[in-house]
Amino acid sequence: MDRLLARLERRLGRFAIPNLMYFIVGGMAIVWVLGMARPGFIDALRLDLDAIRHGQVWRLVTFMFIPPETSPIFIILMLYWTWMIGANLEGEWGAFKLNIYYLLGALFTIVVAAFAGPSGNTWLNLSMYLAFATLFPDFQIYVMWVIPIRVKWVGMLIGAGLIVGFALGDWSTRGAILAGVANYLIFFTGHFVDLLKRRNLVVRQTARRTSLSPPPAVERAAKSARVCAICGKSEADDADIRVCTCEKCGGKPRNLCLEHARNH
Repeated sequence: MDRLLARLERRLGRFAIPNLMYFIVGGMAIVWVLGMARPGFIDALRLDLDAIRHGQVWRLVTFMFIPPETSPIFIILMLYWTWMIGANLEGEWGAFKLNIYYLLGALFTIVVAAFAGPSGNTWLNLSMYLAFATLFPDFQIYVMWVIPIRVKWVGMLIGAGLIVGFALGDWSTRGAILAGVANYLIFFTGHFVDLLKRRNLVVRQTARRTSLSPPPAVERAAKSARVCAICGKSEADDADIRVCTCEKCGGKPRNLCLEHARNH
């Protein structure tokens, strides 16, 4: 995937939109304000394939700017969070790769609409979060502004929920889940394969070092074995090593094998 993206970037990189999240977050803020001023406005922006077939083609783009329906304080936090995730992904990938990821997410969200009916950008934002949790697993967020939690745990929880939903849901639900995370799977399958290969390599290298290392008891015995000061034989070689002193050696005690203890 990286090689394909590199080739595409050489040819099409000039068309990439830098700081894409500024436009997305800014558009979401404008839509939220207009939605507050005109009830029903947001419904005209949702991804509705039946409405698109009747000429409302703007829905193919406007669904990306629909904010969640919640309180103003959470809207502000969500907009900041969306911008922060996108900015970090662009810093890690570059503008072109983020554009491709977001575009694929938008296209697959259209596929989701065929299974699940009219929708907003929930699946698109979910795929962005999964990408962020994969690339920055140790980044901390604060639940209720108090409890610190690493994003990888939230990502795992989301992944577990998707797996359960896929296993227990009907075929339309399964199709929606697969389409919703398809851009994530396309981008990160190779990443996980590489991680698995590196982990297996580390396991094999560790097992090889362990097999080549002497048992601890033998190693301790080798370290504590006495060695002949003349020939180098040791007790580990079944040599009879004795501590000897003699006038010819200056009266200093030395470790000598039996042969050199008698004749040296």
